[in-house]
Amino acid sequence: MNDMKAPVVILVRPQLAENIGMCARAMANFGLSEMRLVSPRDGWPQKAQMKKGAFSAAAGATHVLTAAKHFDTLDQAVADLHHVYATTARYREQAKPVEAPAKALADAASRVASGQKVGLMFGPERTGLESDEVMLASSIITFPVNPEYASLNLAQAVLLTGYEWMRASKGDVLPFSMPEESPPAQQGMVSQFFAFFEGELDRVRFFHPEAKKPVMVRNLRNMIHRMSPSEQDIRTLWGALDLLAKGGKQPGSKQKPKPVEDHPVTDA
Repeated sequence: MNDMKAPVVILVRPQLAENIGMCARAMANFGLSEMRLVSPRDGWPQKAQMKKGAFSAAAGATHVLTAAKHFDTLDQAVADLHHVYATTARYREQAKPVEAPAKALADAASRVASGQKVGLMFGPERTGLESDEVMLASSIITFPVNPEYASLNLAQAVLLTGYEWMRASKGDVLPFSMPEESPPAQQGMVSQFFAFFEGELDRVRFFHPEAKKPVMVRNLRNMIHRMSPSEQDIRTLWGALDLLAKGGKQPGSKQKPKPVEDHPVTDA
């Protein structure tokens, strides 16, 4: 996802090098790579010690910081953009659309897909954007937060917005899923396991009193069925219980436990 295919992140008058670095990290998490800095308090590029703090906080997202562009005014920073979203937690009494991040970033994805350049604008850590800065935006993004504590950390705001951008542009596609190396166990295999398991429980008089055995059996079987076990799950559980039933492998014994795979399996 290159710069022309993702919104630009505009940090207006950011104060701390570490926060700039954490914003870069949040951007990289969700495919945002173009950062624009408007009048950062300590300048840009920063002095060695502050630069080190920013790059350390970026946690590897140094490409965002290296390519970051500096602007003296917000007008200059947004001049080439077609649509700008201003993020704010305060009511501004400005006649422009106010949207939650999910809706706003879905709109942003549509605009970017049509060839527009979009900007996401964030204010300084202590005060947020001023009204005259919000005035330059096309629309407003505000977050559904606790009204008694509505202030967000700068990097948190970038992170939440970036997350919604990724969802809107790429969908909820997870980077990995649980591997399915073993197919679901066939009912015949599960039934044979139950026969073995319940036989061993009968042997140690688990079903006591006898009148409660039908209910106890149903509970045990339902418990296993709720797990939707794989073939390997049944083999592993069967083998472990078989070894326990036989008293385990005795110290010094050369006898190996019967391989789990040797348990018969029939078609359901």
